Amino acid sequence: MVKMSSGVWGFMPSRCRWIETLRHCGKTLLRRQRRLLRRIKKVYLHSWRSADELNMLVGAKVGGATPLVIACRNGHYDVAEYLIDRCKADIEQPGSVTFDGETIEGAPPLWCAAAAGHLPLVRLLVRAGANVNSTTRTHSTPLRAACFDGHYDIVKFLVENGADIEIANRHGHTCLMIACYKGHIRIAKYLLSLNADVNRKSVKGNTALHDCAESGSLHILKMLLGHGATMDVDSYGMTPLLAASVTGHTHIVEHLISAEHGLVTRQQRIDALELLGATYVDKRRDMVGALALWKRAMDDRFPADGSEPIPKPKDVPRIEAYDYAVEPSNSQQLEEILADPDAMRMQALVIRERILGPAHPDTSYYVRYRGAVYADAGRFSRCRQLWHHALDMQRAVLPPLSPLTQSSLFSFAELFSYMLCERARPPLRGRIVPPVTFDDVDPVFRKAISEIHRGMELLDSKLSIDREQTLTTLQRVLVISLHLATLMARLLDEPECTEEVSRNIHKAVYSLVKLDIKVRQGRSALHVACSAESSRARGGAWLPAPGDAQPCCAALVALMLRLGAAPDARDAAGNTPLHLACQLNPCPAEVVRELLAHGAHIDTVNYEGETPEDILKSTQQSLTAIVNPLKYTTLKCLAARTVKNYRLPFRHVVPQCLHSTIITH
Repeated sequence: MVKMSSGVWGFMPSRCRWIETLRHCGKTLLRRQRRLLRRIKKVYLHSWRSADELNMLVGAKVGGATPLVIACRNGHYDVAEYLIDRCKADIEQPGSVTFDGETIEGAPPLWCAAAAGHLPLVRLLVRAGANVNSTTRTHSTPLRAACFDGHYDIVKFLVENGADIEIANRHGHTCLMIACYKGHIRIAKYLLSLNADVNRKSVKGNTALHDCAESGSLHILKMLLGHGATMDVDSYGMTPLLAASVTGHTHIVEHLISAEHGLVTRQQRIDALELLGATYVDKRRDMVGALALWKRAMDDRFPADGSEPIPKPKDVPRIEAYDYAVEPSNSQQLEEILADPDAMRMQALVIRERILGPAHPDTSYYVRYRGAVYADAGRFSRCRQLWHHALDMQRAVLPPLSPLTQSSLFSFAELFSYMLCERARPPLRGRIVPPVTFDDVDPVFRKAISEIHRGMELLDSKLSIDREQTLTTLQRVLVISLHLATLMARLLDEPECTEEVSRNIHKAVYSLVKLDIKVRQGRSALHVACSAESSRARGGAWLPAPGDAQPCCAALVALMLRLGAAPDARDAAGNTPLHLACQLNPCPAEVVRELLAHGAHIDTVNYEGETPEDILKSTQQSLTAIVNPLKYTTLKCLAARTVKNYRLPFRHVVPQCLHSTIITH
């Protein structure tokens, strides 16, 4: 389990590599902000700048934040007072601030002071006329910011000065919801005393009772029920009871299912106990506790008092990824599976999928989690089997290019890269990692290509979408697909590669080339394969690269070129794949040679007038160290360059078929 916690399988990304960088950047930014404040004070006191220049300085932004925003974020009362009273700073001008590593865009000064818990500053701003209901770009109010971190005195002050307790953020989350989720009992009690809407729903249909059940605060839950909270369902069909079961808050579940309250039906009680048992298996690794909960549910299904039994559904399909597991139908069968930990784990997955359904994020998450555990134990086949099932569920119910689908595809790419890395090392404690074969990679690659197809259809549709965001997510899936294609291209050099495997690899990669896809900045698949994006995905911060892997894979580039990828394709900036390859430092020499061998022009200029050689010089690299330029310079190229350099009129002199050649040079 060490690998999962460090982010090897794409669940919880490791922060240790960049947290120090963030801290350093934060200190540098703070120094720049302080210099700006000192400059303002000097300008004002010595009066050697005009009022317009002073206003420009007061309104200037460092790291997206104005001086007043910086002062309010960091609790500098005297600086804020000086800016407001003496410099006449705009008390509503928003800026960007960082809380707990997250950047908040468009935050007004009052929001910053309330979020950081600086009550004197909040009073100063309100006294100066600040709008108590101003919002950030995500529609978060100063009151909601104070509720988030439990600043009760600020919450009370803002409400007493006209703050609206019912303004929700863009997700529909109200002040009461966030107070319940964060477990701030005093604030929740205060908001309820003001008759906050206890059953209001967010965009995804959850209520304050859902948030309370997820956070595990029994005291707040009792308060909400006392103020008329009801057991509503959210957009996933989840009740607060099921939400508590999924998160493993046994005390919340026990309170809600107790007969004296009469809040839930018998079927709901059974589902809650079975789902809580599944959580015990996967989250707590408590097999005995899970079995006890499942027994209680079984007794509830077949009560001893002669009540009508509620047997388990019989039409639940048996799934290969779960070893065709069937749920026990009586207590004796339950006892038998306790002796088999794997059977218990499969039961947890079966129960979760039956109760939550395939559309719920937790269903696929725990399937992937179980697969990661198998991978850590060296059972890669079982891992792939479970991950394919999770990916199939996601693609069946989620929209194209969903982040969850991307994550699943990315996990496969990580797994294959890890296996290749491990095979290149001496076996650890006799553990032998099996080779990565075409049959392993191809099913994932085909699903990635299918996802690209769905994304392209979404772009071509008349639906109202954020086109730039869609292109960005499409590019991410393309990068993953290129990494998988790289793994297949490397298999061509393996001694075990037969003619049939070679033919199948060519067919698979051709299916990507023939898409003729265009992503961000008008780049083709070959552009991306030769660019920094692909480098980061293969050899940089994204994926471990096997052995002596190049930043971008010459074997893949050569294969794509042989299959018809255009070496002279241009992106929105006029760059060819050769331009992008030369932007890398160090420049991948083999990739450059492959591009030139397949018809790329060494002297093609982009829209900035730069040739690949010019780009190499800007990074202190030399083209002659990679290839002999004369070998790839033709008489046609020299003639076109001469016409272009001397600006000779050519449109009515040379044949039109040569115009494009002259322009590109």
